[in-house]
Amino acid sequence: MLVAAAVCPHPPLLVPEAMGAAGSQRNGGMEEVRAACDAAVAGLAAAEPDAVVVVGGARTTAAYEGSAAGSLREYGVAYDIGRGEPVLPLSLTIGAWLLRRAGIGTTAGLRAVARATPPAECFRIGAQIARQAPRVAMLTMGDGPARRAMGIPGAADPTAEAYDAEVAAALAVADAGGLARLAPSLDDELMVAGRAAWQVLAGAADGLQLRGRLRCATAQYEVGYLVASWELVR
Repeated sequence: MLVAAAVCPHPPLLVPEAMGAAGSQRNGGMEEVRAACDAAVAGLAAAEPDAVVVVGGARTTAAYEGSAAGSLREYGVAYDIGRGEPVLPLSLTIGAWLLRRAGIGTTAGLRAVARATPPAECFRIGAQIARQAPRVAMLTMGDGPARRAMGIPGAADPTAEAYDAEVAAALAVADAGGLARLAPSLDDELMVAGRAAWQVLAGAADGLQLRGRLRCATAQYEVGYLVASWELVR
């Protein structure tokens, strides 16, 4: 059963090493997002789960062992995680980094979900994950819309802004139904990387009474970033 969840974005710039040789945590406008992610992931450990799983969007659906390797070298960052040849998509690489940063192990592995996965299949995957152990914690990795007003740096596209607000509202109150209603048809139009992963969370949370907390809602580098915590109401 799902007892806790953390929702985080996965920009490479979340990793301090991506900020340059100094690894500054005070550059790039990501310090607020990083701090919120750290707090959300700490909440997973506080729930004392039997299993921790990371779920993130990718080009294809796949399951990986918790020790699988990922790399940020294709983004110009000399950072690697895990053992062996890097195979993890960006979402899971950042997710594994967040867990390692918090001293938490991925005892139930890492799950990549194709971004085009239909909602019903996302729900099925989520329900399957929730049955993996008596107490399951899920780290859900996903970025919001990457489409902002063309030619106007920092200006939001109205449709993208409304989408971000819809997701933020659902995350704030642990509304699995709100995430379930997100339209896959907007994925390409708005360049949304998180919809499938969020709907996996919706499937894992279906029927449960959960408490939500929105920790961060911002747009950096023309991408929407949302951070939230969910916990089972005892």
